[in-house]
Amino acid sequence: MFQKTKNIDTAFRYIRLFSVAFLAACVIISLFIAYKSYQLSSQSQNKVFILANGKALEAYAADRKDNIPVEAKDHVKMFHHFFFSLDPDDKVIQANITKALYLADNSAKQQYDNLKENGYYSNLISGDISQEITMDSIIINTHVYPFYFRYKGEQKIIRPTTIVTRNLITEGYLRNVSRSDNNSHGFLIEKWRTLENTDINIQNR
Repeated sequence: MFQKTKNIDTAFRYIRLFSVAFLAACVIISLFIAYKSYQLSSQSQNKVFILANGKALEAYAADRKDNIPVEAKDHVKMFHHFFFSLDPDDKVIQANITKALYLADNSAKQQYDNLKENGYYSNLISGDISQEITMDSIIINTHVYPFYFRYKGEQKIIRPTTIVTRNLITEGYLRNVSRSDNNSHGFLIEKWRTLENTDINIQNR
């Protein structure tokens, strides 16, 4: 009689232990599934599709702070490209300068106005002169806001008889502004000035 009671108690303990273990396993599996579902949902929210040339391209969104150095360098690079890449065509000059001035404040507009008043752009057109810019390096300090930058590059002035290569060093600051079609990186160049712009090579054509 006592042996049967003991066996029943032992079986009951085993059943209770199994039930607790099963319940714990269910809770762990449920928590794991909930975590994975949340993780998958977060990843899908960061995923976007871009339609280009009739094809859907997959892209991933990222926090702005992760891309500040890359976006800031590209902003500075594109500004100098538009400001200094010129051809002897008034429409090309106006189009490039307009794009550049969307990326900078009045300090760039003042330099443009000075060049225009001195007849720089009209001389390009009348002399069939093209101008190209090649970037060497861009240094940006993203630890202090607004972000200081220094641009180094080579400016090539192509005339009918000569090709003049000049070094170009400029500096300025970047501050955050709203993104737009004309300013995709959301930066604005401030206090932009030219530190050095001298001839380093003259080649006859």
